[in-house]
Amino acid sequence: MHLPRLLLVDDDRSIARALALALRNSYTVDIMGTGAHVAVKADSGQYDILILDLNLPDIPGLSVCRQLRDRGVDIPILILSAESEILTKINLLDAGANDYLTKPFSLGELKARLRALARNVAAPKPQSRELRAGSLVLDRRTHTVVRSGKAISLRRKEFALLECLMEHAGSIVTRPTLLRHGWQGVEEPWTNTIDVHIKYLRDKLDRPFDQAVIQTVHGLGYRLMPEPVPVEK
Repeated sequence: MHLPRLLLVDDDRSIARALALALRNSYTVDIMGTGAHVAVKADSGQYDILILDLNLPDIPGLSVCRQLRDRGVDIPILILSAESEILTKINLLDAGANDYLTKPFSLGELKARLRALARNVAAPKPQSRELRAGSLVLDRRTHTVVRSGKAISLRRKEFALLECLMEHAGSIVTRPTLLRHGWQGVEEPWTNTIDVHIKYLRDKLDRPFDQAVIQTVHGLGYRLMPEPVPVEK
């Protein structure tokens, strides 16, 4: 039986191991003790839920949460903390956390919160027919793209990458996220396949207008900007 995969980030190894043991019948649990590489792990596509301790030894859980959302990672995040102040909860929700659990908590409540997050993920999200960013319009139903009133012909993979970028307009979209969207997570033999297809997309979408809407964020991925900038010559 396939179990949902859960990434548990807590520097208290005894608590982390106890939680992993308690959840083993319902989840496959991997443990990390620091926040330094959480964003990369959580964006790998292999995890269904992230449990994140607020007080990590290297990076605050709040910062890790913001990093994930800034990168466009939409994994459900459940924060664990001994802090119960309302302001802390508000800050975490504003940073992109899905839920918050105050220590000490019962195992039953933790399992209930995880089930609720899993249901929310499983529930189908209605998609709007059109995506818009500035003068750029993508129509999912007719599979067409228009910029400044001019129709742009895109191949299937180019259309899928643009759709993903427009869904996260203004935010960084990592290569793994683009790969999952365009190739359903199946690795292609060329490691630079995303970069090659982004070049094709730019040749059709940016260069004819002398204004770029696709920005490279070095070391992270790409971002679609609602406000275009001059194309680099």
